[in-house]
Amino acid sequence: MQRLHARYPFLEAARDAVATEAVDLATVVEQDRAVVDRARERVVASLEDGETGDPRRDARVELLSYPVARVLVSMVDERVLVRKYARAEAATAYDRFTDDLTDTTELKSVDATGLDVDSLLAEFDLQDAVRETADGYRIDVGTYVPLAADLWDDEWRLVNRALANGDVPVTESELLTLLREAIRDRIDRGLPFDVPDAIATALEDEAAEIREVLADLELTREIDTVVPDLFPPCMKALLDRIQKGEHLPHHSRFAITAFLTSIGMSTDEIVDLYRVNSSFGEEMTRYQTDHIRGDTSPTEYSPPSCATMQSYGDCVNKDDLCETIPHPMAYYEERIDDADDDEIEDWRETDGDSASAGD
Repeated sequence: MQRLHARYPFLEAARDAVATEAVDLATVVEQDRAVVDRARERVVASLEDGETGDPRRDARVELLSYPVARVLVSMVDERVLVRKYARAEAATAYDRFTDDLTDTTELKSVDATGLDVDSLLAEFDLQDAVRETADGYRIDVGTYVPLAADLWDDEWRLVNRALANGDVPVTESELLTLLREAIRDRIDRGLPFDVPDAIATALEDEAAEIREVLADLELTREIDTVVPDLFPPCMKALLDRIQKGEHLPHHSRFAITAFLTSIGMSTDEIVDLYRVNSSFGEEMTRYQTDHIRGDTSPTEYSPPSCATMQSYGDCVNKDDLCETIPHPMAYYEERIDDADDDEIEDWRETDGDSASAGD
């Protein structure tokens, strides 16, 4: 098994290599502890660190750990895990191929481990959609839009690009980011899948460990989008109570404030929300908000988990999605990911009165 395949296990050639070796995955998970341990590490690291952990020097162990990791993700079958795992694998691949592109070492192993831009474009059938120019690249708009769909910075929005003749100009760095998204999309779309009983039984302990890690994590990514219609029911209910001028118990106030800071609202914006309360005190509200966001404390606090919200009586109006996630941020992240572009209108950018969560 080639080191290239172990380094980039998402490649079609890597999958073909495993198939050619006629690897029996059931036998591997029962008998090869090193592969299983590395597979578990890939998944846990994706949750805790956003990458896949240190690679093994043994190319066989490293390569086979990838399909076993995909099995573990499928067994846990949580959408938030699929997304985080796909992002982590893509982030790891991105770090590796950007290193490859800057590696000027002339003497390389005969067993090449690197990828270049042309190889990556060919891997995703993008040769005809991407054209090199004197100052970068141009990519067909129909190819650009889905690749950039999960990139939230304004610079990726089509309205901010110099679209001409059906092409979008991108720099080499931007093209590599789009290729990272192509990898993430391939991995994401392939999960979860049905796992044979024999394999699932052998890996149940590892899957249980991953479920525990998942339940304990602060499940959030960098989100700077405020769309109250997509809030989890618990946070929507607390926001509604604030807007009605109700006095919230400390635990409820902490929960909604931590949630709002986690999705990008500033202290000024949050303080303004509380002004409708008859007992509003700006100095105390500002202090508490700054403390929660970590500006005046050593800790940046995250919103409570679903279990904690339930124990405080703040878990209300549960819907079907609530039954499948462990954390309000995971709920919001999934709703944001699944929403159409026309549903994502940041509350802070709307005209007129923003005092209603339905606006």
